[in-house]
Amino acid sequence: MQLGLHLTKFDHPEGPAALGPALAEAGAAAEAAGVGWLSVMDHYFQMEHNGGAEAAMLECYTTLGYLAARTSSVRLGVLVTGTTYRHPGLLAKIATTLDVLSGGRATLGLGAAWYEREHLGLGVPFPTLAERFERLEETLRVCLQMWDQEDNGPFEGKHYRLAETRCTPAPVSAPHPEVMVGGGGERKTLRLVARYADACNLFSSSHDDVAHKLDVLRRHCDEADRDYDSVRKTMLYAGSALRDGDLDTFTKEMTGYAALGIESVIVMPPEAASAAWIESRCAAAARRLAELG
Repeated sequence: MQLGLHLTKFDHPEGPAALGPALAEAGAAAEAAGVGWLSVMDHYFQMEHNGGAEAAMLECYTTLGYLAARTSSVRLGVLVTGTTYRHPGLLAKIATTLDVLSGGRATLGLGAAWYEREHLGLGVPFPTLAERFERLEETLRVCLQMWDQEDNGPFEGKHYRLAETRCTPAPVSAPHPEVMVGGGGERKTLRLVARYADACNLFSSSHDDVAHKLDVLRRHCDEADRDYDSVRKTMLYAGSALRDGDLDTFTKEMTGYAALGIESVIVMPPEAASAAWIESRCAAAARRLAELG
């Protein structure tokens, strides 16, 4: 099992000018601790439970480009890009650029989007939930076609029409950057994982709930004639054990999730200046998880 980090706070006590150095320190601390994943959110405004629109929020792909230059081994991704935030052809180019410049370390995380306030605030259309899922599926299809070097012809969908799906240079990752779909919706989200994604990201609401979601994913894989074991299973950890410094409880909790097949557990540092927290909490946790297999 692998430990990952998800950065969600950007209100640095020393102000915006301190954020760049703090992120660089967090990246260095993550790699020194043996962390295998480093992600940020994709939002225009900070989420309400993290301080709301008045709190700081960085643009995610610019941030990942900066982290790519400051790290060398950790995988970089977004949890997750809302399908409404960028045109899919542009998104494929952005993810490709991150993959090329990071040496093949990019993951494209995708979801249906949910934060209406930021869309209205910046004048970005926010269609119905049903349409957002339609757009999410078309975005997945566009990105995969953009990365198919033998097919750079047109894409004709209900919501997106591209005259050319050309992507040059090609990604470094073969056959393309990892595609992750985030969320646990049983009728649509997990079906899209089975049909299009290399990885899923679930929320650790409870052991039983994660077990149920994985059973649903297995059924969707069977229906899609997809090898269930080929999907990398990741989980965003919502518990407090690691934050409280209770490594034994954290390890016990993760042992149960590892038995379900969760390969990567992603934790969230509590503050923007996170390097010290990563150093004190994550090195030992990463070693414990590696021992779980």
